[in-house]
Amino acid sequence: MFGTHHTKAMVLFRHDDLAQVVILTANFIERDFKMSQAIWKTPLLPLQKDAAYPSDPLPPLGSGARFKHDLMAYFRGYSRNGNATLPDLISQLQDYDFRPVRGALVGSIPGLQMPGQFEPEEQDRIGRWGLPALKRILSSIPINPTPSSDRNSQPHIVAQVSSIASVGEKWLLSTLVPTLSTTAPVQKPRPKPKVSVIFPTASEIRNSVDGYGSGSSIHIKISSSTQAKQLAVLKPMLCRWSGHPISQTYNAASPQTTREAGRGRAAPHIKTYIRFSDAEMTRIDWAMMTSANLSTQAWGTSPNAGGEVRVSSYELGVIVWPALWDDADTQGLTSMVPVFGCDLPQSNVYAGGDGQGTEGINVGWRMPYDLPLVRYAEDEKPWCATDACDEPDWMGRVWPGFGR
Repeated sequence: MFGTHHTKAMVLFRHDDLAQVVILTANFIERDFKMSQAIWKTPLLPLQKDAAYPSDPLPPLGSGARFKHDLMAYFRGYSRNGNATLPDLISQLQDYDFRPVRGALVGSIPGLQMPGQFEPEEQDRIGRWGLPALKRILSSIPINPTPSSDRNSQPHIVAQVSSIASVGEKWLLSTLVPTLSTTAPVQKPRPKPKVSVIFPTASEIRNSVDGYGSGSSIHIKISSSTQAKQLAVLKPMLCRWSGHPISQTYNAASPQTTREAGRGRAAPHIKTYIRFSDAEMTRIDWAMMTSANLSTQAWGTSPNAGGEVRVSSYELGVIVWPALWDDADTQGLTSMVPVFGCDLPQSNVYAGGDGQGTEGINVGWRMPYDLPLVRYAEDEKPWCATDACDEPDWMGRVWPGFGR
């Protein structure tokens, strides 16, 4: 199984003795900056005043100290013949204070993940990567309680990617979906989440800012019988990238009114995974931005008989959730909400965070796609870069097929 270095990230050291870690979905090529992308960056990090020692207890997930620990472990994963290839970067970053960071690092490093062969804390010190890392993080994230008036509202997990590999039905339904559905223990069981996958159609690529040029960065194969079977499994989950074509103003009393992200014509190279708390998709349990598409190379294979998971590619992303913004006055009352065309919610407070009229904090997650989602029509198929398209794009170009 082949793998790639798919991570997109920067570490910036400034002349004022501040540093910053930046994680992106874009490569540094012109075409990528004509497409929808995302960037996450730490606050400016000062030099730390007190030393931290490897013997210290492992910091909690979501904390800045844990983010630093996991980032250092990720950079140590770059090695040749057992020797680290980034020792100077690791040594320099160790001097900086990561406490202002909110979020958990989700990375992949080529190799075998063997979670069953170590105690949980020892495995975390060594480094968890791919789906085992994601499952570990999701099992610690509290999900939003369901209001008594909406007890049966179904959570909704949305994977939005720019590439879908030939992974097979078993991996999709028996490995990926259960991992994404993982939550911290809850007192009252929630309905099983609905799962959707956002991937552009040929018409969306044709009408995108760069037309068929964008299609060379977006991949799925559907020609073989095996790939056709996978598509049949995916089809009920598939949703369009650009959403509803009719512009309407969002009305909180009618959540199904289209909420526009304004990115419909910028084809997606971004990759996001979001768990919405409710069927109306008004609140978010967790949200992740990453370089990882839907592939076993990126996330890892299904566990073998010994519980081992093989990861083949380097990937990097960040996951955040509402409780990271809790403080002493808002414990358990913070809500994460989707925002459209801006970075902050219209109001940073909301009423009824505890069901008793208490005010909580709203944290915004900028959406790259419109809501509600629009499922594929019966005759629609995902864009396939290897297939020729004779219908001209908006610039009058036809597509001969990728690599032809």
